[in-house]
Amino acid sequence: MTHRAESAFWRFSLRFYGRPQIAPACHALQDNGGADVNVLLFLLFLANRKRQVSADEVARLDAAVAQWREAVVKPLRDLRRGLKQGVEFIPGAIAETFRAQIKRLELESEQIEQHRLEEFGEVMGTAAEDRMQAAHNNVALYCATLRGAPADAVTAILRGFAEFTPIEPPGL
Repeated sequence: MTHRAESAFWRFSLRFYGRPQIAPACHALQDNGGADVNVLLFLLFLANRKRQVSADEVARLDAAVAQWREAVVKPLRDLRRGLKQGVEFIPGAIAETFRAQIKRLELESEQIEQHRLEEFGEVMGTAAEDRMQAAHNNVALYCATLRGAPADAVTAILRGFAEFTPIEPPGL
């Protein structure tokens, strides 16, 4: 897993997701709009490199990871979340230890998905004038595919992206 953990996309994701208000906004898009946070983060990663995508490219990215997301990532997330409430007749410490193991597997499944997105979308998009133009474009196109995107969550993500200072050079 080392090569995945050290990828530019993974580093971007950890830094961006860790910013104030970003995780709750991503969860709102995920839980209320059906967003795949990894797809959203990849579109922002591309925007950070001044790459904007088309609606067809958004659809292809999503399709590239849809089966993995549905078969692995979501079930692990649901299991982890379900264990948070505890399980009758199972001591809390045992359930929490098991939950922590599920959380590690969930994180690994997210890294695998991100690796796939990187492989698939490495040369995706066209050059944009600036990263914010690309971010607005990419996020708007992705949100158009969702069952609803809470406007406050989208605003928080774009505001956080505007304030985000990348470590890596923005070029490909």
